[in-house]
Amino acid sequence: MVAGRVSDVSQLTRDELARDPLWVARSLLGCELRADGADGPVAVRLVEVEAYRGTDDPASHCYRGRTERNAVMFGPAGHLYVYFVYGMHFCINVVCLQDGVPGAVLLRAGEVVEGAEIARARRPAARKEAQLASGPARLAGVLGITREHNGIDLTDPNSPIRLYAGSQVAEDDIRSGPRVGVSTATELPWRSWVDGSESVSSYRRGGRRRTRARA
Repeated sequence: MVAGRVSDVSQLTRDELARDPLWVARSLLGCELRADGADGPVAVRLVEVEAYRGTDDPASHCYRGRTERNAVMFGPAGHLYVYFVYGMHFCINVVCLQDGVPGAVLLRAGEVVEGAEIARARRPAARKEAQLASGPARLAGVLGITREHNGIDLTDPNSPIRLYAGSQVAEDDIRSGPRVGVSTATELPWRSWVDGSESVSSYRRGGRRRTRARA
C-alpha cells in the first residue's frame, strides 16, 4: 500500500486522537508523521505501534500516577510524549484519551516516504531503506526527534512535527501481538503492525533485568 503525499491528506485532529489507545493505535497504521528540521523535512508512514493506558496498565509509565516526567501523557490528546531510554535512545508517543486521563500510543516503526536522503544521513548504519525507521529509537532518530520536542502539539498546523491521516490500512492487513520488551502485562496483544511491511521491528520478549515500563 502506497501512502498519499502529505499535501493530499488531512492533519489529524485532537478529537480523533482523544479515544482509547487501543482504537487509536490501529487507526494510526498508515498515517504519516512529518518532522521539519533545519536540514529539511522527513516523513514516515507508520507501520507498527503499541497501545498503553494508565493506572490499569502495569507496563505504562503512568501506572503509579502522575510525575514530572510523564505529565504530558495526562493530556490533552494529540501531543507528543518523548522519553529517553537505556541512556541512549529516544522513544516517541502520541497522547490519547480525554484531558486528565493518561494514555498513549508508542510509535515503533515506519517507512520513510519523504526525505530519504536526510534519513540516510541520520542513520548511516542502516543497510537498506526498510531499516531506516525500523524500531522506536530508529524512528525517532530519522525524524530528528529528541526530548526537547516533548509536549509538541501534533494537531497544530504550525507545529514542526505533524500527524496526517495518510492511507487507511485494511483490517485484513493488520496483525496484533504482545508488546515488545515489557515484563508485565505480557499477555496483552496491544502491539499492532502492517502485515508484510519490511520495516516492522523484530519481536523481543521482556525481562525483569532489562525491561522498563514503556509509554
